[in-house]
Amino acid sequence: MEVQIKDKSFQVFIREEEIKLRLRELGNEISKDFHGQELIMLGVLNGSFIIFADLCREVQSVKLLTSFIRISSYSGTESQEKVKEVMGLNDPIEGKNVLIVEDIVDTGISMNFLLKTLKTHNPASVSIATLLFKPDAFRFNYPLNYVGFEIPNKFVVGYGLDYDGYGRELPEIYQLK
Repeated sequence: MEVQIKDKSFQVFIREEEIKLRLRELGNEISKDFHGQELIMLGVLNGSFIIFADLCREVQSVKLLTSFIRISSYSGTESQEKVKEVMGLNDPIEGKNVLIVEDIVDTGISMNFLLKTLKTHNPASVSIATLLFKPDAFRFNYPLNYVGFEIPNKFVVGYGLDYDGYGRELPEIYQLK
């Protein structure tokens, strides 16, 4: 299937069923790793909101708290070198386990910015969950603890990911044609 968003054509890359299954698997891993502990899941807006909600429902046997932060580093289809924090932390994370939930990690610039920012708040631990990871674009060496899918360095939309704000509602991941 193909979709048109603004001036670009996209084709299905990862089906909805595959995404749901992988999020269930990641939820099971997170549940085992944090069994009986308190965990703050920190969603990175805007892209992670769908993944965040679905992943939260898959995490069991954990004292789960949720919060959001908003950062921005994209313009059109290109990742920018500069990250801006649009909405900061609202909840204290000092001494707490934090799981950052992201839609995609490509260059890693945004996540690096976020890791440095969170470190100043003295959390007990910080882990990263991302639905998509582009290893060919990644410039850093910090660990990604929970990765849904490794994908090539191509632009994708859907399931929360956008092209200039459009396409987030698509139930599957689409790749630029």
